[in-house]
Amino acid sequence: MAEKKTILRALAGETLPVPPIWMMRQAGRYLPEYRATRAKAGDFLSLCYNPELATEVTLQPIRRFGFDAAILFADILLVPQALGADLWFVTGEGPRLSTIRNAQDMAQLRDAGDVHDTLAPIYQTLRNLTTALPPEVTLIGFAGAPWTVATYMTAGRGTPDQGPAHALKDGAPEVFDALIARLTEATIEYLSAQIEAGAEVVKLFDSWAGSLKGADFERYAVEPTRQIIAALKTRHPDTPVIAFPREAGENYVGFAKRTGADCVALDNSVAPDWAARHVQVEGCVQGNLASSHMVTGGKALVREARAIVESFSGGPHIFNLGHGITPDADPANVQLMIDTVRGG
Repeated sequence: MAEKKTILRALAGETLPVPPIWMMRQAGRYLPEYRATRAKAGDFLSLCYNPELATEVTLQPIRRFGFDAAILFADILLVPQALGADLWFVTGEGPRLSTIRNAQDMAQLRDAGDVHDTLAPIYQTLRNLTTALPPEVTLIGFAGAPWTVATYMTAGRGTPDQGPAHALKDGAPEVFDALIARLTEATIEYLSAQIEAGAEVVKLFDSWAGSLKGADFERYAVEPTRQIIAALKTRHPDTPVIAFPREAGENYVGFAKRTGADCVALDNSVAPDWAARHVQVEGCVQGNLASSHMVTGGKALVREARAIVESFSGGPHIFNLGHGITPDADPANVQLMIDTVRGG
């Protein structure tokens, strides 16, 4: 039964003797079977929009490692594409988008409710997974949080300091606020449709939340997340939401209470013992092994994984990395991590 799935139990506030485990970007380039499937698809976006192949790559780490959850294979930038932005990927460099710099650019975007035609293949992937996954595995859907997606839409690519987004929010706040509002509405639509297609949990990735300070963090990280979660809880009251405001630091404290999140995912810049005292007291936390251990392995991986499990053993915890696994990771180290968490 779904209510007995370990991740759903942790998200409901239960402290388990062994934390459930999954891994951000667990379907990805570190796996040879993923690379073979991506070659078959032709390119990254074609893989995202091919339900049969996206289902296959989502299942690959479940077959290999037996994780407690599968996360939908997609990308956070599919939402801006569904809103009408041009999106393409440059091999070895990452995504490129047409940019939003002014009110005229905003006027070219579609309404939030018009994203579903573009995103229909993603919903089909989720429907496929509801029958293809082992019954004990939780299916997680996701989206990028509005601030993080907006940083790409204003710069046209990833940037080290999210400078173009900061410049637009300070120089033309009415344009930037309109963009955040559109992304908030579209994300509600997208995640709600994911839940209707079979996602049992959804996660909001705010990968660049750490570049927001003071009142800006409240306005652009907390408030859009709160609005999205409130709307989802109205439509789907039994579906848990994980929020990941990466590198939030002290702003992790109280984040669950301020946003309504059922779980706060932690990056590895915060110490687990600190997070247990200041964040886990509000409920479930997820994290937070450094992804570099998936490259280097060895005794340091075992020692750190055990320390994280011990630090969070007094409350609800989902074991994960503090960021996505990198393409140079060794699958053998992933297995070592799992064996360490499950076997002590």
